[in-house]
Amino acid sequence: MTRPARLERPLPERIRGSHSYWTVLGAIFVGFFLAALAPDAAWATSLIVLVESATLLIAIWTAGWAASDRAVSFALATAGGAAAAVNLVWEGEALTVVLGIVAGFITVAVAIVIAAGAIAQGQVNTRSVAGAICVYMLIGMLFLYVYGILAALDSTPFFAQGTDGTRALRLYFSYVTLATLGYGDYTPAGNLGHALAVLEALIGQLYLVTVVAVVVTRLGRPRAR
Repeated sequence: MTRPARLERPLPERIRGSHSYWTVLGAIFVGFFLAALAPDAAWATSLIVLVESATLLIAIWTAGWAASDRAVSFALATAGGAAAAVNLVWEGEALTVVLGIVAGFITVAVAIVIAAGAIAQGQVNTRSVAGAICVYMLIGMLFLYVYGILAALDSTPFFAQGTDGTRALRLYFSYVTLATLGYGDYTPAGNLGHALAVLEALIGQLYLVTVVAVVVTRLGRPRAR
C-alpha cells in the first residue's frame, strides 16, 4: 500500500504554507516556559531571544511567505541571533535594553505574520483558532519585554513593593494583568507602569471579546461568496 504523497514529504515541507499555527503555538510556549523557569542569567536571556527568533522563522515558514515578503522578518531574526550571541560575551544594562527591544520587535513581527497568514486563508478553521491563541500569548510576551526595558532604564523600582522583580515575576505580572485577574500582590510603582498595565488589561479584554469571539463564532461556517 502506497503512502499519500503528502506524507512522503519531509516534515518541514509539510508545514510550509500549511497555516498550521499549532506548531507556532508550541514554539511560543517554549519561550514562555523558558522565561518563567530559567534564571536571570545571560545565557538564559540569550536562549529566550534565540527561541523568539526561531519562532518568527517557523511562523514565516508556516504562513508560506515568499522571499520578497519575509526580508524584514529574516533581518529581525538575524538581529535577534546576533544580539543573543553578543550577550553571552558582553553583559551590560545597555545590552539588556537592546535585547528587550529586539525581542519586542520580533514578537510583534510574529504576531503580524500569524495574523496575515490567518487572513490569507480566506476561511475560519481550527488553524485560525490556533493563530488567535498565538497572538494572545504574544501580547503577554510583548509586555514582559516592555516591563523589562522600563525596569532596566528607570532608577526607581518598577514594582511598588520596592523591586524590579525577576524576569519570571514580570512574566507572571504581565499575564495576570492581561487576563485581568487582579491578584494585587504586585503592582507597578510609577505612572508609566500604571498606564502600561491598564493598556495591557484593555488590550487583553478587547482582544478576547472581539477577535477570539469572532473566530470562534465563525468556526465551521462556509465561506461567504
